[in-house]
Amino acid sequence: MPNIIKITDIAAPELDVFARLTEAQLRNRLEPEKGVFIAESPKVIGRALDAGYEPVSLLMEPRHIDGQGRDIIARCEGIPVYTASREILEGLTGYALTRGVLCAMRRPPLPSVEDVCANARRVAVLEGIVDSTNVGAIFRSAAALNIDAVLVTPTCGDPLYRRAVRVSMGTVFQVPWTRIGSEPSEWPEPGLERLRKLGFQTAAMALSDDSVSIDDPHLAAEEKLAIVLGTEGDGLAERTIAECDYTVRIPMAHQVDSLNVAAASAVAFWELRAW
Repeated sequence: MPNIIKITDIAAPELDVFARLTEAQLRNRLEPEKGVFIAESPKVIGRALDAGYEPVSLLMEPRHIDGQGRDIIARCEGIPVYTASREILEGLTGYALTRGVLCAMRRPPLPSVEDVCANARRVAVLEGIVDSTNVGAIFRSAAALNIDAVLVTPTCGDPLYRRAVRVSMGTVFQVPWTRIGSEPSEWPEPGLERLRKLGFQTAAMALSDDSVSIDDPHLAAEEKLAIVLGTEGDGLAERTIAECDYTVRIPMAHQVDSLNVAAASAVAFWELRAW
């Protein structure tokens, strides 16, 4: 039997995870290994479950209990399923539940860079990308265009932020990823050296006088390539560009100088694919 709990008090502490904790608090609640994140929509939650993520509790409108949330509830047997009207839920969370179902899930321990890259030929490195929409969109492109892994630098946004997970359509659970360093001092030089030891050539996506076009045949011929993408607005740090093996540009028309980082990632992943 599902453990259905009708919400009568939106101040109940067991609902904090859905309403009153910041993303940082969710990530570090009590102890890092007990951190949680929020997955939104049955499709995204299903992909997380398929990948082995552990559900903690569900929140949904009553109509979804026997509707689009039914299969999710069946797969999450025994965990509490909190429910209330759309109006109460919006008052609780502060935003409309566009897909009607939220799931709090445990954060697994992150694997090592070496484990994530063990069999990879193409990896993406996200340097300081802070917009969750961009992070999620890059993961979706990485999954669609066969990038083997994603590495995020210490200053990059969290791929498990609710918005990033939603924009990724759950592909963040399908593409192996981890952080390349936990402190800012571990990037760029130490991180890039770590990639070189794993056999990767590094390609900085940036505009510079010595950049090569993205369709340069030398890039496609590289057995193992790490595609390094920079933060919104400023792009990659000069130190990062200087330390990479290639500086790569996407040719532009009509005097457009650059693309949004998420759009640029899709172009780069397609052009530099290893298949």
